[in-house]
Amino acid sequence: MKPPIRKPGPQFLHNKQTPHSRIHGRIPHSSSTNQESPNPPRNGSPLARFLDPFRNPKPISQFDKSAHKFTQRISFSSSAANPPLGAEAPIDAGSSIRKPSSLWPGMYHSPVTNALWEARSKMYEGPTGSDSPASELVAKTPAKSRTSILYKFSSDYILREQYRNPWSEIRLGKLLEDLDALAGTISFKHCACEDSSTRSLILVTASVDKMVLRKPIRVDSDLTIAGAVTWVGRSSMEIQLEVTQSSQETADTADAVALTANFTFVARDSNTGKSAIINQISPETEKEKLVWKEAEERNKLRKKKKGEQKKEINNEEMNRLNELLSESRIFCDMPVLADRDSILIKETRLQNSLMCQPQQRNIHGRIFGGFLMRRAFELAFATAYAFAGSSPCFVEVDHVDFLKPVDVGNFLRFNSCVLYTELENPAKPMINVEVVAHVMRPELRSSEVSNKFYFTFTVDSDAVENGQRIRNVVPETEEEARRVIERMDAERSWNSS
Repeated sequence: MKPPIRKPGPQFLHNKQTPHSRIHGRIPHSSSTNQESPNPPRNGSPLARFLDPFRNPKPISQFDKSAHKFTQRISFSSSAANPPLGAEAPIDAGSSIRKPSSLWPGMYHSPVTNALWEARSKMYEGPTGSDSPASELVAKTPAKSRTSILYKFSSDYILREQYRNPWSEIRLGKLLEDLDALAGTISFKHCACEDSSTRSLILVTASVDKMVLRKPIRVDSDLTIAGAVTWVGRSSMEIQLEVTQSSQETADTADAVALTANFTFVARDSNTGKSAIINQISPETEKEKLVWKEAEERNKLRKKKKGEQKKEINNEEMNRLNELLSESRIFCDMPVLADRDSILIKETRLQNSLMCQPQQRNIHGRIFGGFLMRRAFELAFATAYAFAGSSPCFVEVDHVDFLKPVDVGNFLRFNSCVLYTELENPAKPMINVEVVAHVMRPELRSSEVSNKFYFTFTVDSDAVENGQRIRNVVPETEEEARRVIERMDAERSWNSS
């Protein structure tokens, strides 16, 4: 007899903000998946050995009834194989892979995103708190929201194949998607009440600051991503995430950190759409206080940049614009005499378009920000690939802006270009790629910018040694020159802060 199908709670069935959350229950595998083919391969044959893991899958770990508590670790980066005494095991990134794909929001999302949303759905099934006034909000420590995910790449072949790119390296676009999903879960956990009841809030990604790859990430070694809320404003919060991967050469936990990222989330009232006050943060340890101070400085820097954008252009900036545009005038007026080591920005452009499908939505019914990040990264990678002439190496995500929400059914177009290059170090040239997402409405003859993404790539040292050269990129219009100056100034201010 098949086990009964667990029906979702009434909160799911009547919550229009989470249309797909009701499918996150545990549902047994269909018996059709175990049917033998008419001519099964003989036992012991290579094909039989290959198919054995799929025909006789090993049991997989399940979330327990208290999954909404999530993992709480002592530190951001821990290379220990076992969690500290008294701590829960980290969320298994492969726990949702073998569930029927028809019951999940499409294969567009990674296994870990599905695992996170399944765990988050347990919180939705709990009691729903009333909209608490500011006087009832509490201050939480970073430890209350700390969450980690373990990728068992070394032992889980199916999970490893989900994240392997054509060069047998980590597929960074999917990792970016997972980071956004983890940041969302952490923000949701911070905003929940002390009794684990949930408030009627919509939590969305506002921006992503500098995301630096410190060392290559391998796809055949176990990987952990962990993070917590580190700073809170009135209705916004910053989540710091770390990707760690230990090896025999990295005995020190600090050396195991492969990537760091800072996500900013904002809270909106689900009924009015206006900003909502959230729980404050109370750092305890010296490290948490230091991280809070750094986040506070970043928040001040963001406000300063917004103020500077309103200022009129001065004479110094006009001179910089003219200097950038001087070479492009040669391309336009005397192309035969143009510098052969330079190229116009417009010649580096790529684009793709898609219709936003229901399978790409998040728990609030809008298109998942991690999905947009993955699509933007993969287009940026292709842009750098076509420009450089060899497979590029990812260096960092410079900045991401989520300006407007993207809904199911929207016609979305991604435009990319190489905005500028940095050739001061010939051994490691930098390629800065811009990707802009537009929501187009043909019926209304309108097009609005929804997202802006900025990535930096370089090329392999072997390609440089073999004589590969990266060309200088030249803006053709004043609008392009302004964008170049804006990104250069943003990089300079970030590096100096």
